[in-house]
Amino acid sequence: MIKRFNSLSGLFDAADARTAVVVPEQAIRVSYDSLRQQVLRMANSLAAAGIRRGDRVAIALPNGLPAIVSFLAASFSGTAAPLNLAYRYDEFCFFLEDTSARLLICPPDGATEARHAAAEQGIPVVSAEMNAQGVVSLPGAPAGGSAVPPAPEDIALILHTSGSTGRPKRVPLQHFNLAVSAANIADTYSLSPEDVSLCVMPLFHVHGLMASTLAALASGGTVVIPSKFEALAFWRTVKEYRVSWYSSVPTIHQLLLARVGSKGKPAGAESLRFIRSCSTPLSADVMHKMENVFGVPLVEAYGMTEAAHQMASNLLPPLARKPGSVGAPSGVRISVMDSDCSHLGTDCRGEIVIQGPTVFAGYENNPDANERAFADGWFRTGDEGLLDSDGYLHITGRLKEQINRAGEKISPREIDKVLLENPAVAEAVTFGFSHPTLGEEVAAAVVLYEPQTESALLKHCRERLADFKCPKKLYILENIPQTATGKIRRSAVADAVLNGSR
Repeated sequence: MIKRFNSLSGLFDAADARTAVVVPEQAIRVSYDSLRQQVLRMANSLAAAGIRRGDRVAIALPNGLPAIVSFLAASFSGTAAPLNLAYRYDEFCFFLEDTSARLLICPPDGATEARHAAAEQGIPVVSAEMNAQGVVSLPGAPAGGSAVPPAPEDIALILHTSGSTGRPKRVPLQHFNLAVSAANIADTYSLSPEDVSLCVMPLFHVHGLMASTLAALASGGTVVIPSKFEALAFWRTVKEYRVSWYSSVPTIHQLLLARVGSKGKPAGAESLRFIRSCSTPLSADVMHKMENVFGVPLVEAYGMTEAAHQMASNLLPPLARKPGSVGAPSGVRISVMDSDCSHLGTDCRGEIVIQGPTVFAGYENNPDANERAFADGWFRTGDEGLLDSDGYLHITGRLKEQINRAGEKISPREIDKVLLENPAVAEAVTFGFSHPTLGEEVAAAVVLYEPQTESALLKHCRERLADFKCPKKLYILENIPQTATGKIRRSAVADAVLNGSR
């Protein structure tokens, strides 16, 4: 049974000599006791630098032990604001200003654009360094501070929405939100101190932070955290550290599948207990292929930043997992509403809404967005879906992504699904494009496993879809444009193929 706690400081209530974090590139193992000491020492350094409860500490670090220690220390002394180290100067300027960052933590080398943006705004910069023994510190940071332990309602983490429908919005998450979410995820998969998680998702995103890292630490298990995902080194790392599970986006699953090819189950896969997929839809075909090749269950989950990640998940055997579903509610209440905010029954399609202890209280300093985002105490996800008779959630699309063709509302995900049923199609993204008389018409972009003609793919669609739903334009690409966290934005794909911005 996973121990419940009210703030992230509870991760270290029973710190001992068990391994908490492994840095595979340097073969460094860090115990829970060492991790606790490092976090408290850095939190005190941040306090000595003037960081107080609610002050934002921006963190622009690659995956690794320094990123974990910095995140926990910043959340302990103030509020952590992780940023993508790959941002450009203008992006750093925006996010540093928008979060009102008081301090920026960077690697000792590089991060030129982040440092430049911080200097422009008069924000002090400190470097997080790790020595050969796996001890992280902030050289040159002031000493003598004493961080005040956080309360459950204190803001631990500030992240931004992706901005796919406009200006990014700030999402403040309390210690209690994160602590409950970490425990819920650990409970869902019966994580234990014997489990070893391989973190391949970035720590500036809620998926990597919550599922791969904090849930593993909440269970007393081990997190193996390379600086970046390397397909060539993946199975070697799994074998060496006896990894029992990993969580990622479908793009990484497909890349691992492609590298295995016809060679069968790779050496090292025997230590896996399960594989988790989240953040973007997983096709049933990929799920079946993964399970056949790697010999373990693949469970798809549903999460979002505003709910501190996981809201639903398929379950491990002997319980049910349903291809095409994102599973049963996980620590939150899930319902489906119509346009009048009335709750709908089983198998009725509408907007997915959620309530629960992991759900944030509202966007920061954005009353207009909050007015639109909540209905009778339920958070409106913007996703369309339905709950089946077993209580499993099926997502049918994003409400704002629907294609309006002469008044007919078309779900892009329905067409994606049909295209992915073709064995030649590896990835598919459907979107609308402007039409002079119909308003919008249907187009799709695909990546192929093997050569296939456009006419054959369109014939495949016509045999399975009403004519008005069939793509009228089809683009065969070498790859689909994605965000830094592996998500696919239909608007970005449409812009890339229609306006030639690839």
